[in-house]
Amino acid sequence: MKIVHIEDFVHPDAGYQLNSLAPLQHLQGHDVTIVTAELEKVPDFLTNFFGRANIDQRDREFTEATGVKIVRVPLFGFYSGRAIFHPSLFKRVSELKPDVAFVHGEDTLTGMTFIWLSRWLRYPLVLDCHMLEMASLNRFRELFRSFYRKFVTPIILREKIPLIRVVPSDFVEKCLAIPLEYTDLLSFGTDTIYFSPNEHVRQQVRTRLGIDQKSFVVLYAGKLDEQKGGKFLAESLREKFPDANGRKIEFVVIGSGADDYGKLVEQAFAESGNKIIRLPTQKFRDLAQFYQAADLSVFPRQCSMSFFELQSCGVPILFEDNEINRMRVTGNNAFLFEPENVAHFRERLIEIANLPDEQMAKSRAESREFVIKNYDYVPIAAQFTEVLQRAIDHWKSRGRRTFRSV
Repeated sequence: MKIVHIEDFVHPDAGYQLNSLAPLQHLQGHDVTIVTAELEKVPDFLTNFFGRANIDQRDREFTEATGVKIVRVPLFGFYSGRAIFHPSLFKRVSELKPDVAFVHGEDTLTGMTFIWLSRWLRYPLVLDCHMLEMASLNRFRELFRSFYRKFVTPIILREKIPLIRVVPSDFVEKCLAIPLEYTDLLSFGTDTIYFSPNEHVRQQVRTRLGIDQKSFVVLYAGKLDEQKGGKFLAESLREKFPDANGRKIEFVVIGSGADDYGKLVEQAFAESGNKIIRLPTQKFRDLAQFYQAADLSVFPRQCSMSFFELQSCGVPILFEDNEINRMRVTGNNAFLFEPENVAHFRERLIEIANLPDEQMAKSRAESREFVIKNYDYVPIAAQFTEVLQRAIDHWKSRGRRTFRSV
């Protein structure tokens, strides 16, 4: 089938859902294209981490490596974290003559516009939802939800547009009046073959970075902005950590900040009493080696999709106690700390670093097992494609026009 993904923001070097799903669907034998925004008017908070430079070349390299084409469309701008595309978006998608269009974000302006136009399109739609109620902080959210329930939800249900939930939340039912039984729940995941434990790489990376092979290594990889808790992490590492089980605790921090906030974060790292190895932002596929070198990974605030890659490499996680993170703790694979509590974060980190070797080995094994059982993205990607095929079959059963029928 010819699949067109539509997403507000895509970067070829990132590790977002679409960077894994689209290539896997190409490997399934499908023709896959991503339609997304040009980067000139994308906000800095999205582009600073990976950069805008040479984006055309980086897009081409992504296509050469994965077989997935990237098409960029002009923007009017961004508002409240959402893209406002030029109307040429719809013409560009039509020119690609898709069998199905997968619109990521049912509550974006882009998503809602496709929904409103759905009865006149020549291809079926599939939607997904990434939203949790705890992440919905806009002060106009109740007005928006009322608007959505009245003017968008009825079209989704009437046109039978499939909606995939990628987090186990009742947000769509509670806030948008879309029954859970109407939706499919398909999780995020990771490539469990590429992201796997590797003792040889572990030793090599530690040697290259000047880390003692016996040290307890704590890793953070991600943005160092306010949303991800960059300042919280830096402040947590100011005071020197004591040795744990006779081993030094050392830190590897990968990523970059921006503006005055980023400068404050870097200053705090520089003033730390701990050994902190600072590395710039890395390409998604280059991160596995650093994950394999770590004993523990921390998420000071929002937990990103790298959670799955880290767990697949057998790395336990320390992250804040919230709705979604509690669902990801199944035993010893992950540990919780009180949000915004520096003292409790440090206490938990020290506690984990002092666990007996056999218990840490169990945590590493449980981390890997957690992903293998629940988040292996190869079968999950196949399930996504099954939903797309179901949308096509329903479309044809209703005798709707397609590009193949004219």
